Amino acid sequence: MKREPPRIIELTEYQLATFEQDSIPESVGQKIYQNYAKEIDIEFPNFKTRYQWHLKSKGRVGNIPITPEFHIAIRPKVPINNLFGMLEYAYNLKIKFPQGSIQCQSLEQTYETLANILAKKILERCRKGLYRDYLSKTERLAYIRGRVDLRSALQKPWDVKLKCHYNEQTGDIEDNQILAWTLFIIGRSGLCRESVSSTVRKAFHALQGFVTLKTFKSEACIDRTYHRLNQDYQLLHALCRFFLDNTGPSHETGDREMLPFLIDMANLYEQFVAEWLKANTPKGFFVKPQHRVIHDPNYFYRIDLLLCDIATSKVLYVLDTKYKAPDKIDNKDIYQIVAYANALKCQNAILVYPQNLKQPLDIKNDDIRVRSLTFSLDSDLNEAGKTFLTSLLPNTLS
Repeated sequence: MKREPPRIIELTEYQLATFEQDSIPESVGQKIYQNYAKEIDIEFPNFKTRYQWHLKSKGRVGNIPITPEFHIAIRPKVPINNLFGMLEYAYNLKIKFPQGSIQCQSLEQTYETLANILAKKILERCRKGLYRDYLSKTERLAYIRGRVDLRSALQKPWDVKLKCHYNEQTGDIEDNQILAWTLFIIGRSGLCRESVSSTVRKAFHALQGFVTLKTFKSEACIDRTYHRLNQDYQLLHALCRFFLDNTGPSHETGDREMLPFLIDMANLYEQFVAEWLKANTPKGFFVKPQHRVIHDPNYFYRIDLLLCDIATSKVLYVLDTKYKAPDKIDNKDIYQIVAYANALKCQNAILVYPQNLKQPLDIKNDDIRVRSLTFSLDSDLNEAGKTFLTSLLPNTLS
């Protein structure tokens, strides 16, 4: 029997949505409250809510399969094409798209587009042959291979099998295992149409005969070594990092349950601004993202971005991204950025927002100038970046 498509409740990030009491089963509300409290604020129908459901996303966008019959789709406030552009920068997705070829209308289409690209590129690599490397192995063999463990042989002279240490060339290595695990995760998302799901399955089966299926986190895709023989894996692993970063664990039992796909927009905004600045760093500067300031072994804090003088390495600007648009800047954010600037003896502290604020900030705190600037996500990202840089460095870029 064909299963009916799930009912989808739509939310928009940071916006309160109300639903009639009978539109959401109480059991579903309980699962949202128990399993997704970090992602969604939920208030059950009561006198205060006029017996309606109140749901509000806390800044994540994507798809949550609460039950097989009931899903929540959280839409971004950012235009979808700009969200795609943010992902390209944040994850270094250096894909040469023909002009105008990518027209995603929804987050699901963005997911599907990237899944299709990954699966096709893995199939292309499988046809050329998977990258192979030498792995060290130790086995007891009836023949000599590689280096014999003489101590072991002398201890057991009656044993006809010799303990041998040797190197074996194999395709069952991390480079390929990451690809297989990512395709497995995509296959459980339920976000791809059959045409794309079929390509994903073909790519997974092409790897299955050669690669062991192992669990990986997104961190495994970072700081890997690439060279002439596996250079094309850099893009493959960048795509894998995107899927592994944003796919959460299922809260249901059973291997067939669908997995939630959720993008933390605050983290994405931070990564995007950092990577855009790295790609468009003004002459005479260099960018240092996620700088740690360690006070003692048990306490440190992480600064989003530093803009430094390339000649002296001196920190000239401390930047902290804030994915929100408040009417008035929170004093806690000001105290925090001032503390960062003081720790690094920097005189320029910048709070970066995705929208123009009603009350922008430009104040002096002792010797530190604290400003709020905008890196907008509403229009062309590169033009928005240029406007941001002009505001940040008016004398340097003029």
